[in-house]
Amino acid sequence: MTRWLDEEEQAVWRAFYSATTLLIDRLDRELQHDAGMPHAYYEILVVLSESPARSLRMSELAVKTRSSRSRLSHAVTKLEARGWVRRRDCDDDKRGQFADLTDDGFEALVAAAPGHVETVRAHLFDPLTPQQVEQLKQISEAISSTLKT
Repeated sequence: MTRWLDEEEQAVWRAFYSATTLLIDRLDRELQHDAGMPHAYYEILVVLSESPARSLRMSELAVKTRSSRSRLSHAVTKLEARGWVRRRDCDDDKRGQFADLTDDGFEALVAAAPGHVETVRAHLFDPLTPQQVEQLKQISEAISSTLKT
């Protein structure tokens, strides 16, 4: 039996959906404008920058960026063309590859980060009280915990 949303739940769902899609769209547009990269590329660079030796197996990078392997491979190809990422074969697994963040890629990330952080602050944190920020964290963690596989 379908558990339909009541009027209040429908309003909450629409507000949540609108806020998250508008925020992600704004982050993407501002990164494109300011740093010449989509948010998905920025996320790849961040994940690589936080990894030991700035390197990850492509399969692990796909998991950490919540991306399909084919989508990630396409993005990494574009990042390689910019000189920001280098792909290399795995020595002990002929099917595996690593993605390495290059120095140029790290510099691009460092250059993009201040604008990105300001956008996140302006559109996510500044409108909220400290109590709302804590509530948002708790709500986000509760939702995420049901979605992790």
